Amino acid sequence: MMEKLWGDNFFDTKAKKWKNHNEADDKSILKRCFVQFIMAPVIQLCKATMNGQMDKVKTMTTSLGITMKNDELALQGKHLMKNVFQKWINAAEALLEMIILKLPSPVKAQAYRCAYLYEGP
Repeated sequence: MMEKLWGDNFFDTKAKKWKNHNEADDKSILKRCFVQFIMAPVIQLCKATMNGQMDKVKTMTTSLGITMKNDELALQGKHLMKNVFQKWINAAEALLEMIILKLPSPVKAQAYRCAYLYEGP
């Protein structure tokens, strides 16, 4: 699925097919997979929290596995959105995971630095 999210990949929900062009079988225009599966739900949740559509917010948070307390559900607008997104996408955990997955070990980093200094820019 990760490979399908990037680039020119589209999913036709009616035909249940992956495509590499944006035209569906019924000639309608398809959205890119990243937009369809990632950005659209995030924007939808953001708009629902900002517009006070609490029934929609409750449904979406439940489907995402986010448990909200009654006092948190009483929040409005920006405060509600901030609370929901902090519970959903914990910045500290995301940053730590990114560091673990993407940063080289100190030994490799030192080797890269030494090679760079020796060869020059």
